[in-house]
Amino acid sequence: MPEPAGPLAGVTVVELAGIGPGPFCVMLLADMGATVVRVDRPGAGSDDYTPNPVIERGRRSIAVDLKHPDGVEVVLRLVESADVLVESYRPGVAERLGVGPDICLARNPRLVFGRMTGWGQDGELAPVAGHDINYISMTGALHAMGRAGERPVPPLNLVGDFGGGASSLAFGIVCALLEARTSGRGQVVDGNVLDATSALMGLVHGLRAAGRWSLERGSNLLDTGCPYYDIYTCADGRWVAVGAIEEKFFVNVLRVLGLDTDDRLTGSHKDRSRWPVLRKALTAAFATRTRDEWTAAFAGVDCCVTPVLDMDEAAAHPHARQREAYMPIGDTGHVQPAVAPRFSRSATPVPTLPPRPGEHTRQILAEHGFGAEHVVRLLESGAVAD
Repeated sequence: MPEPAGPLAGVTVVELAGIGPGPFCVMLLADMGATVVRVDRPGAGSDDYTPNPVIERGRRSIAVDLKHPDGVEVVLRLVESADVLVESYRPGVAERLGVGPDICLARNPRLVFGRMTGWGQDGELAPVAGHDINYISMTGALHAMGRAGERPVPPLNLVGDFGGGASSLAFGIVCALLEARTSGRGQVVDGNVLDATSALMGLVHGLRAAGRWSLERGSNLLDTGCPYYDIYTCADGRWVAVGAIEEKFFVNVLRVLGLDTDDRLTGSHKDRSRWPVLRKALTAAFATRTRDEWTAAFAGVDCCVTPVLDMDEAAAHPHARQREAYMPIGDTGHVQPAVAPRFSRSATPVPTLPPRPGEHTRQILAEHGFGAEHVVRLLESGAVAD
């Protein structure tokens, strides 16, 4: 293994393999320099297995059968020297498998036990199946996204799984690690998509409480209801994004569009009675040139207008290249987002490619004090695999 780097260098994490927000949370920890061992199921590395080359980066893998008592003991041995364990099972599953928080904390009182679920560890929905779209539908977030008179639009799984649940759990784990330095005691972190997405809605709840947000979708400042905070179609069928909330920006938008002499448009742009006229004028103006022509016209103008790029265009944009915001995935010809954020003093780790399940089984067992004969017995019994 290369020398560790990043602000979490020296932190060790045991990840019980899962899907969605759990792996993304662990990716965030690994990106910051944590050393991660992922516990995979034996057989998960079949010929048709395709690892996600981004959210599964930065780990090593051991394949363990958690339904085998010796497999459970292997995981508990890993836990004894770990700082963090992350699991994303339904509530109660870790306990039934014998790797729940009570047992793990008894083995390692300083352990931070991170749990990732959709609904949380308790409440009437806790045992119910769901995915990102279901969780955010119950927070008001999904209801608020979309155009007036149309169905809500799912924002990929960015708001619930990743921006909400995974990021919140990663933050909670680091907070618990800091607290453990003082108290000497670990604890359970109940990370879940429902609570975290609700927290992400804090600004909108504040606007609602202040009487500045309507429950009518597509009628507010940030939800496509406002003509100077919206997407416009250009002559080539591509789009530009306009976020000219402040008056000085909006004045510059009108100037570049050639609309700054129209008396109907130059009054207060925050007067909602004028929004229909503004939208009609902006729609017609943007339709007269291609996206790239408008990008060139707005270049260097302080007005919050940008092209809507696809994923490949985003990675190739000069600013992204200057920031080294993307990095290659091995020799595949594809790129992945680089580690974020960056630090002035701590070196930024270079993520390693995702492991195949069980790729490091023998190596990890040896590092945790399992002798060669013991490893052979574990392999022969099916408790572990490689």
